[in-house]
Amino acid sequence: MAASLKNFTDLKGLQAQLKLEEAARAEAERLRREQAEKREREANIFRASIGEVKPIAGSPRVLVTEPRPLPIARQRIADEEAALQESLSDDFSVETLMETDEALSYARNGIGADVLKKLRRGEWVTQAQLDLHGLRTDEAREAVGQFLRNAIKQGKRCVRIIHGKGLGSVNKEPVLKNKVRNWLVQKDEVMAFCQARAADGGSGALMVLLKG
Repeated sequence: MAASLKNFTDLKGLQAQLKLEEAARAEAERLRREQAEKREREANIFRASIGEVKPIAGSPRVLVTEPRPLPIARQRIADEEAALQESLSDDFSVETLMETDEALSYARNGIGADVLKKLRRGEWVTQAQLDLHGLRTDEAREAVGQFLRNAIKQGKRCVRIIHGKGLGSVNKEPVLKNKVRNWLVQKDEVMAFCQARAADGGSGALMVLLKG
């Protein structure tokens, strides 16, 4: 008898649960219909407010048959312009800009005479050097440009460039000696230069002072 009563109670509880679930579903369906009806009313109001819509008449499309120009390689152009600005000319002559002393010194405008004197005396510490022995003119030109760029990036102020005395060249003439001087004057980074002291290479080398 007790078992039958328990089963009856469970059945009633199950029926009550089913009714609650059914009521919840009915409520959700009612809310869904209300929202759909609301959207429809709003759409009707919008359509009524703008009236009849007609497509805008436009001119027919014209197909471009000519090929489009190739994109401009801006970085390549910038690199070429930078290389042109850094290029060194062999046609430039420095002789008219140099002092007529034994060291054939050069100082850019604004550089005091005392700075050049210290450079001649070797009072500036040599922080890097470039040896051009064995290089052809075009190789030497490129090496000088690269050497100066690296020295400036590294914050070096005084460097030595060894161009040689020309003893091993044809006619025993120092071909690179004058060319190196001409190249240096064309570089804005070069503030001054002079022939090295005997202990630093003498007439076969130059001491170069760079912009700080």
